[in-house]
Amino acid sequence: MSTATWIGSLAAIISVASFTPQAWKIIKERHTEGLSAFTYALACVGFTLWVSYGVLRGDWAIIVPNSICLLLAAFILLLILLPEQKTEQVARAVDPAPDA
Repeated sequence: MSTATWIGSLAAIISVASFTPQAWKIIKERHTEGLSAFTYALACVGFTLWVSYGVLRGDWAIIVPNSICLLLAAFILLLILLPEQKTEQVARAVDPAPDA
């Protein structure tokens, strides 16, 4: 495997992993206080553009990780935009017994 492939694979894994702790924290704590909807909206736009670019190039190495990041960022954005009660309902559906 080439150095470029290793670096690209590591970048994809880290990019996907970077959104997972925030999504899990929202689910565990049942709130989105202090998170910026604008930041996550920009992230969604950016990932949508990356996915589009990957589709145009036919490059699955761009499409797959950016699609996963888009889904995670969109999930977080949705939870930020929902009323607090709905955020709690979604979190409860994902994890019925919170630690906090």
